[in-house]
Amino acid sequence: MPKSIHRPEHTVLCALLREKRLAAGLQQTEVSARLDRRQPFVSDVERGVRRLDLIELQDLAGIYGVDFIELIKEYLERVQSSAPKAGKKGQPR
Repeated sequence: MPKSIHRPEHTVLCALLREKRLAAGLQQTEVSARLDRRQPFVSDVERGVRRLDLIELQDLAGIYGVDFIELIKEYLERVQSSAPKAGKKGQPR
């Protein structure tokens, strides 16, 4: 199994986080200041070159003003809707 940053699910998460940041009207520098991190941290997360742990993800949800559980639900819905559909029996996938 490939590392998580190389999986399509990670791309979905990165796009969702960028979307939430923009919807909150925040610049990467503002988010990084609230996290007490350097700005490249946020950029790396959104570009998909850095993984987040659960606590960091929860922190970002709070900064973006979104409910953590709702963020996870939205992520799961997007992953499910972006997953390739299995072909019918006898048809190639």
